[in-house]
Amino acid sequence: MKIHIIGCSGSGKTYFAKMLSNKYNIPHYELDDIFWDHNSNKYDTKMPIEKRNDLLNDILSKDSWIIEGVYVFFVAESFKNADIIYVLNIPKYICKIRIVIRFLKRKLKIEKGKTEKFKSIYRLFKNVDIFANEKLIYIKQILKNYEDKVVWISDPQEIDKIINS
Repeated sequence: MKIHIIGCSGSGKTYFAKMLSNKYNIPHYELDDIFWDHNSNKYDTKMPIEKRNDLLNDILSKDSWIIEGVYVFFVAESFKNADIIYVLNIPKYICKIRIVIRFLKRKLKIEKGKTEKFKSIYRLFKNVDIFANEKLIYIKQILKNYEDKVVWISDPQEIDKIINS
């Protein structure tokens, strides 16, 4: 099984991917780990394009995978190869609340992950608005070619129903 999950920050992509990964015993991959160079000393350093493409192609060559992320421009092949594409179109206010909760959990070391700064939170909020107001239009256009395998999710409870079915 090959699953692609796309949505903005705070939409529940990583949670959904982890739950499906456990349910189906399929490895999941976060596109952030391919797009950003986490070994760089500088925050917000992008992975070199050739290396990023090699990492993605390595994942796509596997028999089963779950890929999740907000990216569209370099993942066209994963849309083509996916058996199902979930688009998380969760209301903006829910995404923003989740971003704040994640920020606090990481600050308090309750949850592992990159510790964002307040400036990062502002940028994530802005990205949620851009996703909902602009990027979603672009995503709809790209996914027209794959309508038969796209599932739009606008209610977080739909995610739990899919996980528990």
